[in-house]
Amino acid sequence: MERTDTIVGAMTTVAELLLARADDDNTALRYGDASWTWRQVVEESAVRASWLAGQRRPGPFHVGVLLDNGPDYLFLLGGAALAGATVVGINPTRRGAELAGDIRHTDCQILVTDSLQRSLIEGLDTGVEPERVFVIDGPQRPDYVAEPGSVGSTPSSDVLYLLLFTSGSTGAPKAVRVSQGRLADAGSAMATGSSFTADDVLYCAMPMFHGNALNACIVPAIVAGASLVLRPRYSASGFLPDVRHYGVTYFNYVGRALAYILATPPEPDDADNTLRFGFGTDASPSDISAFKKRFGCPIVEGYGSSEGAISMSRVPGMPRQAIGMPPPGTEVAIVDPVTAVECPPARIDAGGRLLNAAEAIGEIVSRNGARRFEGYYANEEADAERTRGGWFWSGDLGYRDEAGFFYFAGRPADWLRVDGENFAAAPVERIVARLPGVVTAAVYPVPDPRTGDQVMLTLELVPGSGFDSVALAQFLADQNDLGTKWAPRFVRITDHIPLTGTGKVDKRSLRAERWTTDDPVWWRPFQRGDAESAYRLLTTTDRQSLAADFATNGRAALLEF
Repeated sequence: MERTDTIVGAMTTVAELLLARADDDNTALRYGDASWTWRQVVEESAVRASWLAGQRRPGPFHVGVLLDNGPDYLFLLGGAALAGATVVGINPTRRGAELAGDIRHTDCQILVTDSLQRSLIEGLDTGVEPERVFVIDGPQRPDYVAEPGSVGSTPSSDVLYLLLFTSGSTGAPKAVRVSQGRLADAGSAMATGSSFTADDVLYCAMPMFHGNALNACIVPAIVAGASLVLRPRYSASGFLPDVRHYGVTYFNYVGRALAYILATPPEPDDADNTLRFGFGTDASPSDISAFKKRFGCPIVEGYGSSEGAISMSRVPGMPRQAIGMPPPGTEVAIVDPVTAVECPPARIDAGGRLLNAAEAIGEIVSRNGARRFEGYYANEEADAERTRGGWFWSGDLGYRDEAGFFYFAGRPADWLRVDGENFAAAPVERIVARLPGVVTAAVYPVPDPRTGDQVMLTLELVPGSGFDSVALAQFLADQNDLGTKWAPRFVRITDHIPLTGTGKVDKRSLRAERWTTDDPVWWRPFQRGDAESAYRLLTTTDRQSLAADFATNGRAALLEF
């Protein structure tokens, strides 16, 4: 069937966007070898809406979904939109008490999962009665009716549609409130700004419990009537075969996805594909450039808070390291989080070196973005912290150059203080990422035995490339934009850097393990006047000496953070 250009506009809710596809017989969804038209997706969603309505009890109607990407997840999202229910996206990479706490915190009335994920909650106190845990491929599967029930009046734009957990790398759970109107607006803007049509094929391997997948792929596909390809979980080796099999024209990503694709063995015909572009966040400038060169596919990077209050996009002529500028009418600044005074512009030399990191780096703040923040669920303290003084405080560190371009500098936990100098981890990571063979570089503070911090680096390398400590030391010495205090004291080599469920590096676990890991760790023993000494393997004797230094200087408690 010939596909037509049928972008839907002027819709205020996800439910309305979906119902506009009720008579569309173009291909909507492909999963493995199966496919559904948009008409069928709407029908399946209506079946779920009818079932959800029958499960409703008094109180907030929150539906926990603990599933990999797939048709059932999409149909439940559609059903919840039509029924006015709230989908709670449960992160399956969480475990034990943290996972149970996420579900209890969001007051889920029912939980929909599968037999694989069901084992994750066995024996946990989730607050959901066992008979209201539905397993889509097990004996306790949902009792969907054979025919869709009639869809009554659609929910209003301010109805709570999603509770999406922040990355999980810092602190207690925070579930971001997302209304139907907010998601519809974001998805519509993405579809229109990207010129998606019904001829496009959108590929989603990012988890559907995260805003990146929903804002940048799922809802834009509905708006444009494009085909949506779902993959259960992200696979670097499966990426290009999927692109060619389905004729993918666009994909979304977050975190280190591009780095892992680039780590796969290159082939001479990699650029022989159907990709038009990719969109995401947190890729390094070098990975963006390498991806376009290898696959012939441009990458569009954006910056956006999960809370929806701040966004930035790339503009022509901007520096490679920058994350862009905010849209017109958005008042974004870099502010000292203690004094609330705006930080001075960053001074950057011709080699790209940040010359005044201590004074230029602050928190990324929107002075008029608080009104776009719909709040966290049942967390007034976190709401107040985010919106203190009437501004929206992102919790991200950044700096802005004299031309007005913004740069990302990490999270507050990535702030280091070495020998009295303050600096952020992200600029150091960008430098180390230039080292040949690096897939991912994570920089973070570990306690100095006496005062302040020392710099620790964890590297995940391309398989088979090996680690050369002498080459690393020489590489660092050759980087003219590496600050005098920025060189790592400890270097850990690992096969797999831990990631959060959204593909971001989980530095919390790295900081907790420090050098007490089974992975090999190299270090530079501190000797006054010999800061550039060669790296050598950390031995049992070294570890004992470090522990003794901490005990002698009264900092042993810091090893427990």
